[in-house]
Amino acid sequence: MIKVKILIVDDEEDYCLIMKSYFEKKGHEVYVAFNLTDGLKMLEDKKPNILFLDNNLPDGEGWDQTEGVSELYPDLQINLISAYKQKPTNFANFSNVKFWEKPLSIRSLDEVFSISA
Repeated sequence: MIKVKILIVDDEEDYCLIMKSYFEKKGHEVYVAFNLTDGLKMLEDKKPNILFLDNNLPDGEGWDQTEGVSELYPDLQINLISAYKQKPTNFANFSNVKFWEKPLSIRSLDEVFSISA
C-alpha cells in the first residue's frame, strides 16, 4: 500500500500535534514545521502528497508561497488554513488548492480525507 505523506506548516504547536495525531491514526506519514522556512525545506526534502499551510507564520505569510509551490509541485494537494475569515480569491484557478477556516472539525476532515494508507 502507498503511504500518504502529509506536511503541516503552522506555528500553533497544539493544533499541529492534534492534526498529526489524527492523520497518523489513519496510517499516514506526517511531518510538521512551525515556520515557513522549515516548512519549505521539508516540502522539498519530504515531497508530501498533501500540504496544510497556515498564512500567518512567524517568518512570513504562507499563502504568498502558494503559486510558486503549486507550480513546483503540481500534484500536491494544498490546503490553505487560517483562523481569520479571509478566504483567498486569487487561487480560484488552482484546482489543487482548497481553503479551510480554523478550527477544523474532525467531521469535515473525515468527509474530505477518506484516504487510507
